[in-house]
Amino acid sequence: MVTQDTVTTILLMIRSPQWTAARTTSSRRLIRPRTPVRQYRAAVLPSYGITTPVPDRHPHSKSPFCFQTGYALCAKRPSRPFPPPFLSPPSSSFSDPLTTHYQSQDKRLSVGGELVRGLNNGDDAVLVADNFIGVNDGVGAWATKERGHAALWSRLLLHFWALEAEREVDRTSKLDPIEYLQRAYEETIRATTSPNEWLGTTTTVTALLHFTGDNAENAKPLLYVTNLGDCKVLVIRPSEEKVLFRTTEQWHWFDCPMQLGTNSVDTPRKDAVLSEVQLEVDDLVLAVSDGVLDNLWEHEVVTITLDSLKKWDGGHLEEKDIDWATPAHLADRRMVFVARELLKAALAIAQDPFAESPYMEKAIEEGLAIEGGRFL
Repeated sequence: MVTQDTVTTILLMIRSPQWTAARTTSSRRLIRPRTPVRQYRAAVLPSYGITTPVPDRHPHSKSPFCFQTGYALCAKRPSRPFPPPFLSPPSSSFSDPLTTHYQSQDKRLSVGGELVRGLNNGDDAVLVADNFIGVNDGVGAWATKERGHAALWSRLLLHFWALEAEREVDRTSKLDPIEYLQRAYEETIRATTSPNEWLGTTTTVTALLHFTGDNAENAKPLLYVTNLGDCKVLVIRPSEEKVLFRTTEQWHWFDCPMQLGTNSVDTPRKDAVLSEVQLEVDDLVLAVSDGVLDNLWEHEVVTITLDSLKKWDGGHLEEKDIDWATPAHLADRRMVFVARELLKAALAIAQDPFAESPYMEKAIEEGLAIEGGRFL
């Protein structure tokens, strides 16, 4: 099914004991003189953050390494409201809140008594923690179905994967993220089947930070990357200004990536790809949706990321950077700044019907007369 584009970026850089990840932006070039034309605009304002919400009590990784994080999100339209029992609507009774206030008024998503991890960005979902990140791209075409809910599918799949990772990450030296994804997939099917059926599919990419070595002194960071579909993880080494690792997109055909969910033949055990990447302190890990990659070429992503880091570290912020200022409590976070710059660049292309873009290039290769960026 055709996916709905949202722009999702997570930026991480490796630190000892902290790491972070970032995203970038790119230049654009017109392919014809400008004429009056309707511009595409996001209906949902961009949002930024450091990590996504977690329960008050949640296990912390014992790894000697962690991510320093920042994310930036923007969607053209919000997702459908989440249905009960995942979200309990406020009671219409005057007496109910007196006795059931906590349960009926808590608007945070929950499943099985657990706070649902991550955040939604339109039909996409993101997860940002100190030792793992994930981007799931929910297939927006399900919005045309009566019981379609891609946002629910993308969010629950990340949530259940996070629970598996939290349980297993400190139990063993050898992790199995594909098995975590398989169990998360099965739990999502159960959660969206009973008591009501909700339809949807989603692509997924996750990065789980672990380490090799017997103790903290000889430990070295190791990244487990799991991918199914067209979201992407890039690992950049700033000291060498090069890409160390990139996931490979998986497609059935043009505009139809491999995906998990309703009526899909794809499954984690059969189709997901697991990669192990040896890292160094200060490496950058980027997790991005196709809303970035349809509008920015990889070399632009790398250039924007590295230039943004240099700008921040050198204190060379310009007036136009202040116009896109992040909330005050995030202003001192360099990874948020880099993720924001990536988002800003991707949006500039997505909203320009005359820009050259990777999506336009792919469409032309398929014999389709499409130009401009992509922001469906």
